[in-house]
Amino acid sequence: MPVADPATVRPAPLTRDAIPGWFFQVDQEAFGHFLAAQTAAGRTGDILELGAYLGRSAVLLGDHLQPGERLTVCDLFDSEAGDAENAAEMAMSYRKTLTRTAFEANYLAFHPELPEIVQAPTSVLADGRIPAGSCRFVHIDASHLYEHVAGDIEVARAALADEGLVALDDYRSEHTPGVSAAVWQAVFTGGLQPVLLTPMKFYGTWGDAEAAQRTLLARDWRAEGYAVDEDTIAGARVVRLNRPAAPAPSTAPRSAPRRLALDLLPPIATRAVRRALRTARAVRGRG
Repeated sequence: MPVADPATVRPAPLTRDAIPGWFFQVDQEAFGHFLAAQTAAGRTGDILELGAYLGRSAVLLGDHLQPGERLTVCDLFDSEAGDAENAAEMAMSYRKTLTRTAFEANYLAFHPELPEIVQAPTSVLADGRIPAGSCRFVHIDASHLYEHVAGDIEVARAALADEGLVALDDYRSEHTPGVSAAVWQAVFTGGLQPVLLTPMKFYGTWGDAEAAQRTLLARDWRAEGYAVDEDTIAGARVVRLNRPAAPAPSTAPRSAPRRLALDLLPPIATRAVRRALRTARAVRGRG
C-alpha cells in the first residue's frame, strides 16, 4: 500500500472523535457491528469508501481489515471537480478544509499504512478497477447530486459480493433530495433491499436482507440505550436504530410548604422572598 510523505503530514489528531466529520456514534457502532460479524462468520472481502472527507469513517473501516483485504478510498480531496454543479457543491461545503494531506495525516495517526487512494471523481470507479463481487462493505458519502449518487450506487452494486452491505449517507436530509431520490429509486426499481435506517444513513443489500437484520438484532441495542423500531416498506421489514438525546436536567420542584407560604404572603413580601432566594442561589453557585 502507498505511504504518505512524512514531510507533508500535519499534526495528527489525538483521538478519533477529534477528526472532523459527520460520522456519529450510532453509525460507528453499526459499521463496527456489521463488519465484525462478517469477519466472525468467515466472510472476507475488500472495503470501498466513496467520499472520505477527512477520514473519520475510513479510520474505522481500516480497523476491520483482515489479512489480504484492501480498503480503497475515492475522493476528489483538493482536486477540481469535473462539472459545474459538483464544483459548486464542493465550494459551498468542503473546499476550505478538504485536502488529501489532512486525510492522510488523520488516517496514519491510527494505522501504519494508508489505504488505496483514488483521488478523482467517484465516477472513475465505473471503469472496472474495482473487481466485480470483491467487496463485503461499501460506504457512499460523496456527491449529493442525484446523477452522481445513482452512479455510485451502481458502482457499489457491481463491487459487492452477494451478501455485501452498502451504507449511504444523507439519505433523508432536507438539503440532499438527490440522495433520497437515488436511494429510493434503487430500492423500488433496482433490487436494493433496506436493512437498517439510522438518522443519517441507509443500510441495504442486494443479498439476504433478513439475514443481515438477524445479524444486527443479535445484539441487545436497547440494553445499551438505543431505540430500536421496525417499519414495513413495500412488504419488507426495515429496522430503525437511534440513540435518543439525554433528557435535559429538570429543576427541583418547590416543596409544598414553600409554595403555600409564597401563595399566602402579600405581593410585596413575596417579591422580597423571591429576591432573597435568588441571591442565596447565586452565592451557592459561586462557592
